[in-house]
Order: sequence, then structure tokens, then C-alpha cells
Amino acid sequence: MDREAYLQRWSALHGGTHANALVRGWLSGTHALARPLAVAGAPPSVVTLAGTALALAAAALAVAGGRGGAAAVGAGVLLALAGVFDNLDGAVAVMTGRTSRRGALLDATSDRVGDAACAVVLWACGAPAWLALLAGGLAQLQEYVRARAQGLGVEDVTIVSVAERPVRLAVAASCSIATAIVVWLDWATLGAGVWAVLGLIGLLQVAGAVNRRL
Repeated sequence: MDREAYLQRWSALHGGTHANALVRGWLSGTHALARPLAVAGAPPSVVTLAGTALALAAAALAVAGGRGGAAAVGAGVLLALAGVFDNLDGAVAVMTGRTSRRGALLDATSDRVGDAACAVVLWACGAPAWLALLAGGLAQLQEYVRARAQGLGVEDVTIVSVAERPVRLAVAASCSIATAIVVWLDWATLGAGVWAVLGLIGLLQVAGAVNRRL
């Protein structure tokens, strides 16, 4: 599947959502990375599970290593790689025509595990437990509202909030790495705080969109 066909298929699967220039650029990069996997016949579920394993490894590494140092950098890198795989599984499924309800369920479940891993990384790197729990809980609640609405028959919950999964991964990964570079600033607490604020705004955005469609 070439790039344009992939972009059209992506739009169709997302309720006809139009991809702006930024989204098209992101999707084009994802297509380029996913194409070798699709050609090799990699099962989308394996790509999904690989991303989950990377996120869990990041959490384990951060807990074992604590704040700062090589462990924090390694955890951040693993989270970044998990984010890449998080995009590749859907792209591989689309490009190989292997999208399925089971795959969608596995992907959603894996995403929730990955969000929890991000919160654990921030806590292990120095964020207060209550703040990491709040940030992670808001992410889970936002996605629950979206999924529950879809379960009630609202099929077009396509709003892009300020706290989507790529944002959560980017915040956790960058702040984890930063704790080992600028040691005098509590990056983990700052990251968890930013995530919590964005998470509250994102939850309100999704809830408002769902309310208008119900």
C-alpha cells in the first residue's frame, strides 16, 4: 500500500477525519517505518505487544535505577520506542488489511498498560506518588469516557484532545531523560504536573464532545 492509499484508508477508519499538514507528516513517517514490517508479514498483534513490552521495561528500569542517571535515560528512550511501536501496529494492520476487533481491543488494552507505565516512570524519577497517580488516572478516565461512549453507539468520538497518548508518552519520556541532564530541577514532578493539567483539560474536551453527541 502506497502512502496516499494509506492516508485515505486512515481517514476512512477515523470517521472521515481530514489530516492536516502536521498529521499528514506524522502519518507519512509512520508509513515509511511500517512498510518494511508490512512487507515482511509481521502480525500487527506482535507489534502491539512489542510496544507494551518496551513500556513495561521502561517502568522496571526506572524503578530499579531511581531518579537520574543512566537508568532514567534508558527508561525515557524505551518509552520513546514504545511510542513508535504504538503507531506502527495500526499502520501495519491497515497496510496489510488485517484490522480486526480483536486487534483493536488488544491495542486499547496495551495503551492503558503503557499509560500506567508512563506514570510509574515519572514516580520512580521523583514525582510524588499522588501526582503520578492523578496524572495516570486522568489519562485512564479520558479514554474510558471515549470508549464508553463508543460502546453506547457514539461512533464519531474523533476529537483530538490536548492530552492524547503521544503527548503523554512525550512528557514522560522527555522528563525522565531530563532528570539525568539537568539534575537541579525536579523534572519528574514538573512533567507529572503538566500531564495532570493537560489531562484534566483533555478529559473535559472529550466529555464535552461526547455530551454533544449523546
